[in-house]
Amino acid sequence: MKVLVPVKRVVDYNVKVRVKSDGTGVDIANVKMSMNPFDEIAVEEAVRLKEAGIASEVIVVSAGVAGCQETLRTAMAIGADRGILIESDADLQPLAVAKLIKAVADKEQPQVVIFGKQAIDDDSNQTGQMFAALQGWPQATFASKVVIADGKATVTREVDGGLETLEMALPAVVTTDLRLNEPRYATLPNIMKAKKKPLETVKPEDLGVDVAPRLKTLKVAEPAKRQAGVKVADVADLVSKLKNEAKVI
Repeated sequence: MKVLVPVKRVVDYNVKVRVKSDGTGVDIANVKMSMNPFDEIAVEEAVRLKEAGIASEVIVVSAGVAGCQETLRTAMAIGADRGILIESDADLQPLAVAKLIKAVADKEQPQVVIFGKQAIDDDSNQTGQMFAALQGWPQATFASKVVIADGKATVTREVDGGLETLEMALPAVVTTDLRLNEPRYATLPNIMKAKKKPLETVKPEDLGVDVAPRLKTLKVAEPAKRQAGVKVADVADLVSKLKNEAKVI
């Protein structure tokens, strides 16, 4: 059984993001980039499936600039077998990425595709669902537990009211939540081995996919600074401020 895992290169979660002075986007010049944390969880889950003898091959795919090769190598150091880079300098939006991954999936024929539930840069939370719709495959989002056996996937997912368990026939799509697993650190020997693993590079036009943006960003701005709180003397003072100043009651 093949498992396909899309991974995205994003600004490292430890970096303080700064908006460009002209408001056109986020400044990523000389900024540390790394694999999207939710995608790390997806890679870890795929590797665990392989270690359990359920999956025979784990393939990672990334769409973006040439620097995404580093992200793919990191995924291969965790345990993925090979990588595919869809190289493009275009502003890749969720629908375009879903179509690119569909083209790769049509070629590779995986039985399970595991996405991170969202990327920490745009927080769109769309690509996995769009891919499932394009493929016509069942999907389980926000997974906190995945069990695959007898041609079916049983997925426990986190919902507002608690937990929901779904059973799906394969092939299927899963998107990972934080509590699914704890990704391992890539060891130095595995990092060295990853450099020798196959990494294929293709272009969107090779896959027959139009990646022209369909949405236009008008302006990017930092959130307003939060104002300091104040202490109140008693309940009456609190109610007065809520009523007269905050105007919430």
